[in-house]
Amino acid sequence: MNQNYLSTVLRAPVISEKSTLQAEANKIIVFKVLKQATKKEIKAAVELMFNVEVDNVNVLNAQGKQKRFGRTLGKKSDWKKAYVKLKPGHDIDFSAA
Repeated sequence: MNQNYLSTVLRAPVISEKSTLQAEANKIIVFKVLKQATKKEIKAAVELMFNVEVDNVNVLNAQGKQKRFGRTLGKKSDWKKAYVKLKPGHDIDFSAA
């Protein structure tokens, strides 16, 4: 796998109350990723960017919500989210970055 491609696989961490509780309790970090990214690519990207070991990856395809823009109805884009479980002894600290 190309390192340039792997650096674009991860879009952003999902920072919410639910994802923060998952991170504290189970060492599960949630990322917004490319729609075409596979579990192997996501695992390799996290290990490359944060120097941690990944235990497993679960992915979820999130449907974009319908929104009203003035008179017209529109739809936000669909996106993919990855739940990345880290091996014991590894952690990612976003506040220090």
